Amino acid sequence: IGKNIAKGLGVGGDASLGSECAKADQNDITEALQGADMVFVTAGMGGGTGTGASPVIAKLAKDAGALTIAIVTKPFDFEAKKRLYQAEQGIEELTKEVDSLIVIPNDKLSEIQQISGILESFKAADDVLSKAVRGIADIIVGSGFINVDFADIKKIMQESGGKALMGTGDGEGTSRAIEAAENAITSPLLEDISIDGSTGILINVTASSNFTVAELNEACNHIRARASSEVDLIFGLVINESMGEKVRITVIATGIDGAKRKKIQEEVVQEEDKNQTSFDLENTINNETLNLEEPSNGNGSEPEDLHPLGDDEHFEIPAFIRKPKK
Repeated sequence: IGKNIAKGLGVGGDASLGSECAKADQNDITEALQGADMVFVTAGMGGGTGTGASPVIAKLAKDAGALTIAIVTKPFDFEAKKRLYQAEQGIEELTKEVDSLIVIPNDKLSEIQQISGILESFKAADDVLSKAVRGIADIIVGSGFINVDFADIKKIMQESGGKALMGTGDGEGTSRAIEAAENAITSPLLEDISIDGSTGILINVTASSNFTVAELNEACNHIRARASSEVDLIFGLVINESMGEKVRITVIATGIDGAKRKKIQEEVVQEEDKNQTSFDLENTINNETLNLEEPSNGNGSEPEDLHPLGDDEHFEIPAFIRKPKK
């Protein structure tokens, strides 16, 4: 893109120039996107081309009717503040143009265990990206005993939308279902994000025919317990005898932003209630009636928030199998 602007020499970290390059060739981009049901936009944020062009390309994809998912990386903390700020701005703009977004912070590479060198660390980040893309593709084109198809993915990604967590986990042994579920929703490569309070979850299980209904129940409940009470949950099951005693679970969780905003709003309301000094006759009567009928624990504590979120939000990755397109 931008062959008449950058002339193949790059944009020198200028995001606005990167955006211009994409806009200048938007007809060619639109032509390349024609007929696509789903488009993945991948980029390294903080530079010029990825930061500036990715929101433009994402908008063109979405305008063409494609389900649009972005998977991007953030710069290391040691990089210049300008680059970090530009990455955040680019992610903010990109979020407006996609159905779901996954972010991989480069600083998380240092947390990968059993990796001996820098090449292996960066390869791990690439694997996260490739597993996410391949995993969703496998869900769509594969077939299962209980199918999850493109319409299911589109529903979860579009209706809940925003920041997404996508992951795949394996489990073996007596607690293999819960182990696989937990591994799927935690990843050292994702920023401090969690599925807590998410409003849309897709669960896909791959196992041999010795997998039981009880194990399926354990896995789904382990994941659902972390989500919003109003979560829209879709699950699928693929029987693959080559799995043997192993179980593999892929999770796509969305609506994490919305859950955090809701929690913040609830905390504000609770704080206002604590500071309320006006006299409310109806509430006073009700409270007195309650005190007569049911003993109070006397500590005045409020119910705990069942869905706490992390301070930041960035996401994970899947790998799976399902129903062929019709």
